[in-house]
Amino acid sequence: MLTLDGVMQAPGGPDEDREGGFEQGGWVWPYFDEVFADAVEDGLSSSDALLLGRKTYEIFAAYWPTATDEGELADLMSSIDKYVASRTVDEVEWQNSTLLEGDVETAVAELKEQPGEDIRVLGSGELVQTLMQHDLVDEYQLMITPLVLGSGKRLFGNESTQTDLQLVDTETTGAGVVVLIYEVAEDEEVKR
Repeated sequence: MLTLDGVMQAPGGPDEDREGGFEQGGWVWPYFDEVFADAVEDGLSSSDALLLGRKTYEIFAAYWPTATDEGELADLMSSIDKYVASRTVDEVEWQNSTLLEGDVETAVAELKEQPGEDIRVLGSGELVQTLMQHDLVDEYQLMITPLVLGSGKRLFGNESTQTDLQLVDTETTGAGVVVLIYEVAEDEEVKR
């Protein structure tokens, strides 16, 4: 979930991430409609596992196990395998959660070698930056809201390196969110 200017900080709530004095948390909710929810659920249901950074894990683990009013999505969030990348957490208790040991690049590279379909990252901006720097991202599902915040943590910041992408699918919600799915392009696929 991103704003048009690339901000991914605290989409879900005002207290989610106030780092850097960020006060606009919760910006995604005016755009969350049925098509948006279906895109999130479809992405999760087609995945074998979630890969979460510590902050996202803590937010999700505090919410989803007791979110009985969220129906199938809550069941899916609890039942899917979850891998947590953290240097500060000693154990994870949420159902089907595993703490990755060692450096995240090696652990994720090993996970990618296992049989299965997709490992999906939700939120986890710092983790995504690390994965991008080590060429461990195969696909981006970007849900871009029609909102410019002007400040906040961005998905593609100054540390990002050039990565050529191939557009795979698009969808637009009634609220104006554009869902873009890109695969990382092989050199011979790039058309300029």
